[in-house]
Amino acid sequence: CVQGYGMMTLVTTLQTQRSSPAGDIHSSSRPSSLQVALFYASLYLIPLAQGADKPCGLAFAADQFDADHPKERASRSSLFNWWYFSMAIGISVAVAVVSYIQENVGWGIGFGMLCAIMLCAFAVFLSGTPTYRLYAPTPGAESPFARLGRSLVVLGRSSSFFHTKGYQDEDVAAKSEEARGVLRLLPIWAACLAYGVAYAQIMTLFNKQGRTLDRRIFGGLELPPAALQTLGPASILLFVPIYDRLLVPALGRATGKPSGLTLLQRVGVGMVVSMSAVIVAALVEGRRLETAREHGLVDDAGATVPMSWAWLVPQYAMMGVADVLTVVGLQEFFYDQMPRELRSLGLALYFSVMGIGGFISSALISFIDRVTRSGGGDGWFADNLNRAHLDYFYWLLAGLSAAELGLFVWLASSYTYNNNHKRLQH
Repeated sequence: CVQGYGMMTLVTTLQTQRSSPAGDIHSSSRPSSLQVALFYASLYLIPLAQGADKPCGLAFAADQFDADHPKERASRSSLFNWWYFSMAIGISVAVAVVSYIQENVGWGIGFGMLCAIMLCAFAVFLSGTPTYRLYAPTPGAESPFARLGRSLVVLGRSSSFFHTKGYQDEDVAAKSEEARGVLRLLPIWAACLAYGVAYAQIMTLFNKQGRTLDRRIFGGLELPPAALQTLGPASILLFVPIYDRLLVPALGRATGKPSGLTLLQRVGVGMVVSMSAVIVAALVEGRRLETAREHGLVDDAGATVPMSWAWLVPQYAMMGVADVLTVVGLQEFFYDQMPRELRSLGLALYFSVMGIGGFISSALISFIDRVTRSGGGDGWFADNLNRAHLDYFYWLLAGLSAAELGLFVWLASSYTYNNNHKRLQH
């Protein structure tokens, strides 16, 4: 997986350097077909690497802790918080530092630096090999997909869906229970998709709002629009230590549970914060449109609305807090509630929430844009944001988030945790 990232940055570096003299992206020379092919190959290596790295890497890290040891169980729960903390550091550096180097020094140098970082990370990962806990595979072990498929087939052939105690074959009973354990996670998974839709707006519509605002700071220095995207990771970096070191112990004393909140309670609180963030975004966008009308800027698509970028800080910060609660909570939930042999598949199920949520967001925006433009108007997502209505879309997302929250609370209230989580709570 690290090799995939490294190959992506290496290929992109070479392609960028060869596409124009000295990596000058403003050169008028057209890239060759080979360079275009290399560029797209490097892009497709990103999801390939992420698909392997995130589920398998996080599952491998969590497997380093002994679930039967009380202190290690608590440390494993903390791992998910600090894993996300480290991801936020990487995003912050990429947005604030790498983007600046690419725009002001050269894209080839920027990608080359990323390639060097990935190679160093790979070397560090390999250096820890002697200290890793490597579990011997179970005799006759099969891939997670094959195991899950076999369990589903056994369950489908069973005469009793809900009871397996009467089975004479213990292996059949175990596989049937395993399949049921996975299937009961699917309603929770489906109830979280609306969160993935809201999550997708951080890198898209939030950024478009920021482009129209007054981004001047000290001494008249203007922030680039991409710099606003560091506000979310910055809030994550601030909130993770507060949650892990202060809130969890305090909630633990109040509830009598080491983790403070159950996993689904944590996810639910994050959904509430996310819904509140979308409501705040709708109110801020309404204020921005009103300011544009007051200053006669409705028809000036490139105008800077006399409204400070600081108005966007609350919605970015609240989404960051929501991520720490919901995203990290879902990671641990799908890892903890999956059978041991399927935990990497469980984390892949979590990551699909964000991926499918992004697809739903794109489809929803395309549909709404087509409908709202049908009468000849500008539509909710007009290129001129001063004539658009992102606020209406945010209110729609708030409604979807409220419906999602109601469904989630109903499902969570009847969910029964497996023995792994029960041991964690005692």
